[in-house]
This record gives sequence, structure tokens and C-alpha cells, in this order.
Amino acid sequence: MPAAYRADLAHIHDSGFGDIARAAARALIDTLSRAGVTRGMIVELGCGSGITSRMLVDAGFDVCGYDISPEMVALARDRVPEGRFIVASWLDLTELPQCVAVTAIGEVLSYGLDSAASPAAWPRLFRTVHHALERGGIFLFDVAGCDRAPRGIGRTFVEGEGWTVLVETDLDAEARTLVRRITSFRAAGALYRRDFEEHRLYLCDPATVAGELTNAGFSAVATRDYAGLALPEGLIAFVARRL
Repeated sequence: MPAAYRADLAHIHDSGFGDIARAAARALIDTLSRAGVTRGMIVELGCGSGITSRMLVDAGFDVCGYDISPEMVALARDRVPEGRFIVASWLDLTELPQCVAVTAIGEVLSYGLDSAASPAAWPRLFRTVHHALERGGIFLFDVAGCDRAPRGIGRTFVEGEGWTVLVETDLDAEARTLVRRITSFRAAGALYRRDFEEHRLYLCDPATVAGELTNAGFSAVATRDYAGLALPEGLIAFVARRL
């Protein structure tokens, strides 16, 4: 399985980049509540460190999460001992537990961590999700669009307590790909430990995604926020309801 979000980057992501996960949980809980759904199973594709899972369980739902990173799954199990968490890629899932909602928060579907991961695989996943959802169930996810980063090379620098992360982005608009080269530094005693990961993302046309959702049997709406939290530039969320 491809290496991604190893121990240090998993810790940094959990520590400093959980706002979207928390806002998505609030958005999903509110959407389900307005439909009269306050209990049931929610499946999380790319569950990460369990930030969303914790909020969903606290709201009365059951959770089953999948993530490609063993380190992320370990964090999720510690945070949400009531949940069920499995190390797996969404590409490996031919069926899901019956549920009231499915999520894929934080560009999960956009990541190309192995050769089979690309938007070409989304229609099959959409059908799998549709089959697992109860009628009226919600599929909440976000994907990276073609304006997810400036064209060419861009660099960002973020610090947190005991860590620093440097990210170089390289966007190829013609190929619709975005490469993130991530150098992390994490405190280890009196020193800092350095690690490096490279993540490739596939960029999508939102209209194409909406069409594939319709073909799979969903009624879908695109949005640029979760529960009032504006999403970063180029990140598009979809609220899809199983018909």
C-alpha cells in the first residue's frame, strides 16, 4: 500500500488542519437532522485521525472508517474507541455497510496514491455508495478543482506547537494534476525530526462530477462551504442524496 500520512505528517494534520473535518461533521449532522435522521451508521472514506468520527459518535451515530494510512487509523481508534476503523483504500472497497450517510472529506477522492486512483474510478465508487445508502441517505464529499492552486510552483509555510511543515505545490493545468511536496519537521526531544512526502492529486471539472452522481442515482448540489466555513480556493463539496 502506498505510504502517505506517516506518523509525523499524520500528527501535524491532526494537530493543525482539522477545521474542515469539524465543519463537515457539523454540516452532515445538520443535514441529517433536518431530514429527521438522528441515528444510524455513517461510513467515512478517508477517515483520517477521527476528528469527524468523534463528532458523529457524540451526536448519536455509529461510525465505520477507512483510511490508507495506518498512522491515521491508529489516531482514529484512540480518539473514537466506539468506532470501527480499517486500513484500506476506497479503491479496494467493492461494498460498504448499509448506512444513512457516507463521507469523503478532505480531497480523499482526489488523491492519486496509486496508479488506479483517478477520477476514472469514481463512477464505480458512486454506484457502490448508492447501493449502501438507505433511500434519502447522504453522500458528502469534496474534490479538488482545476483552480486548487496557482499554476506553476507555489510554496507555503505553516508552524504549530512542536512542528513545522513546508509545502511546495506544482500544478499542471493541462494534465489536471497537482503535486504537493511536503517537508515536515517535528520535535523529538531537543531536536527536530525531518520527513518528506509527495502527494499527487487529480483535478476535476465539477460539472462532470455532478453528471456522474446523477448517473449513479443521486440528486446532488455543489457547495463552497461546510456549515458556514468557506472552503479553500478550488475545493468543491457535494451534498448528494440517494434517490
